[in-house]
Amino acid sequence: MARRRISLTELAERIHITPANLSIIKTGKCRAIRFSTLNALCRELHCQPSDIIEYSEE
Repeated sequence: MARRRISLTELAERIHITPANLSIIKTGKCRAIRFSTLNALCRELHCQPSDIIEYSEE
């Protein structure tokens, strides 16, 4: 988001989710993410899913 100079609120509007839900994703506190949300994030941020999520054995 910082590299793209886009605020959390603006990104949330673009991908049609609430800023609160995007904040949960951003802080890593979400336990699941819909593929449609991941796709929208990658589209808007011009990145790959591996740039957003990583595997953890918890």
